[in-house]
Amino acid sequence: MMAMRSVRSSFIVAAGYDPDTQIMEVEMTSGRSYTHPNVPPEVYENLLTADSPGRFYNDNIKGVYV
Repeated sequence: MMAMRSVRSSFIVAAGYDPDTQIMEVEMTSGRSYTHPNVPPEVYENLLTADSPGRFYNDNIKGVYV
């Protein structure tokens, strides 16, 4: 299991990333987790530092990395 980092968001609880496989996991406040393959490391870092991680997720990750 990859290490998860807390995210300041009302939508996302935490996110984790494996740079070797480029797999990102995102845990939502609903309790659901989503796994996204082929995510470049900068996308993961941008999620962690976004002013609105939930908006960044919806605009740049959801439906893109499936």
